[in-house]
Amino acid sequence: MIGVARSGYYAWRKCRESVRTRENKQLTAAIQDVFKQSKETYGSPRIFHSLRRQGYRCGIHRVARLMRVTGIQAVQHRAFRVTTVAGPQKAAPNRLQQCFQVMIPNSIWTTDITYIATQEGWLYLAVILDMYSRRIIGWSMQDRLTDDLVVAAFGAAWLNRRPQTGLIVHSDRGFQYSGQRFREILTKHACIQSMSATGNCYDNAVTETFFHTLKVELVNRIRFQSRSEARRCVFEYIEMFYNRKRLHSTLGYKSPVEFENVSLTS
Repeated sequence: MIGVARSGYYAWRKCRESVRTRENKQLTAAIQDVFKQSKETYGSPRIFHSLRRQGYRCGIHRVARLMRVTGIQAVQHRAFRVTTVAGPQKAAPNRLQQCFQVMIPNSIWTTDITYIATQEGWLYLAVILDMYSRRIIGWSMQDRLTDDLVVAAFGAAWLNRRPQTGLIVHSDRGFQYSGQRFREILTKHACIQSMSATGNCYDNAVTETFFHTLKVELVNRIRFQSRSEARRCVFEYIEMFYNRKRLHSTLGYKSPVEFENVSLTS
């Protein structure tokens, strides 16, 4: 005997369980809020890290369990499709060699092209990604798949960053990148061109992963009525969500902009 009445013990247990229930309700509400802010794209790891940043004391397994109980599930991933076609020109050497961890900003940029379906026809998107922070620093969207697309994306990135000479720009062997016009603009800005090996989808995996994320979290969920609607949604996704808010596991669950700001001030 420990000197506690049975009725008092059960009253204490009931109180304890109600506290836990209230905590779960509060935590579930916070989970739902983070899930909504992520446009229903976050799974339990990113929701867990978002909650911890807000000061909640919880474990990832508890978050995952509450998500299962309430039926909260992130959008499902689909297989990624490579869309560029190799050009006849001689390819540049592969200077990246699947080196995806970069310690200096504006030392390696990667670039690629994808397409977005609309009721008006295809909309083509080219992006420039800084390997250091995974930030999309330049992009271009056009109705036609020409070298204008990649030249415009590079021009936007250059104006945004103004990197020093010696920058490596890595792409696949698509004709837009192997053509004279893109090579001339790289030479003009003292950049070093790098290209993926033939048939090796891993060499440009970081940019392809971004496109996969874009398709899963935005493009595959909307039936765009027009190219202008797709342009607006893609712009908002890149600039307002991906660059500034979306937590990146490779960056220690920071957004690309936050990662750059922290690294520059530390």
